[in-house]
Amino acid sequence: MSTPVAQVRDALVRGVPLAGALGAADAGLGAGGLLRLETEVRAHVRGAGPLQRFLDDPAVTDVLVNGGDGVWVDRGGGLERAEADDLLTDPATVRALATRLAAACGQRLDDASPVVDGTLPDGTRLHAVLPPLSASGTLISLRTHRTRVLTPDELVAGGTVPAELMPVLRALVDRRANVLVSGATGSGKTTLLAAMLSLVGHGERIVCIEESAELRPDHPHVVHLQVRRANVQHVGEVPLAELVRAAMRMRPDRIVLGECRGAEVRDVLGALNTGHDGGWATVHANTSADVPARLVALGALAGMTGPTMTAQAVSALDAVLHVRRDDDGVRRLAEVGILERAGDELACRPALTVDVAGTVTRGPAWARLADRLGLDGAGGGGRGRHAAGP
Repeated sequence: MSTPVAQVRDALVRGVPLAGALGAADAGLGAGGLLRLETEVRAHVRGAGPLQRFLDDPAVTDVLVNGGDGVWVDRGGGLERAEADDLLTDPATVRALATRLAAACGQRLDDASPVVDGTLPDGTRLHAVLPPLSASGTLISLRTHRTRVLTPDELVAGGTVPAELMPVLRALVDRRANVLVSGATGSGKTTLLAAMLSLVGHGERIVCIEESAELRPDHPHVVHLQVRRANVQHVGEVPLAELVRAAMRMRPDRIVLGECRGAEVRDVLGALNTGHDGGWATVHANTSADVPARLVALGALAGMTGPTMTAQAVSALDAVLHVRRDDDGVRRLAEVGILERAGDELACRPALTVDVAGTVTRGPAWARLADRLGLDGAGGGGRGRHAAGP
């Protein structure tokens, strides 16, 4: 005997409107039961099916499906196994769910195109892999989209940013410094970047360039550019590098690159070196000391030599903000650094470091950063590349 959800789903396939399908399935469910049935049906038809309840949980950041071998969720304290609908133990059902989610992203997932990376209508990021590329069945990875941007004050209250560092972060925005936010996956780079962009003056135009639109700063004038992937005929791709060049012609006050991960590093550094100051970008790196090697590797993808990348990065970038995720699940700003030349090589010297207790210590590059930002204790109080005083 079919379940009420299956009855409604079959009726929708036949073209019956949702209200009529729900009415036909109402077998003494009552008002409360009918409401629960409608919620469940919408999740199965338009949402993520049995995973939807995890996506609706504001504490959940990631939902992972390992073929037919279980569901894992991250509620901010690391991955934990979750109870899921029994249907997700069936490999065919998991594959069908992944295929439907891919279609909701406007993409194709099948044997000819077994990997998909897209964004669902509600902003949730989807990544899915089909066998035989996945040896353990269909894999689904969902990263939820934060509907509300955290404010700088909330970052301080939550322990992400020490209160005494907020004047430095505000000065980076006010003085139109070019800033690179680094960190590992899930360390809070996007959260910190969105909060900082919310401090930008409302008279400025922010152009955000991303693989998929995730940044949602609390600002009245933000426009988004996102890449277009090649179709199944391998044509029609519009990469990040091309979008960076397009953004430069859109009268931006701030150019923001959601993640620097390829040859577009050449274009964004070129933009920041030719008058487009106040820009921000993020990059994957395990520590701030790893940022130079990461930039050099990305530059190599664009045909840039090590010395060329060093010259471009030192000239273009004023500061590196490195964030980490501690064992307790809290994302923290761990270091503020400055990119400098070390002979012909690129190095990141610490200006401010934060220990696990939240204590801030000045490093060897503090005087240079303070001078750039016009902060007290700069040892010269002067002016950086842009005016550092009122």
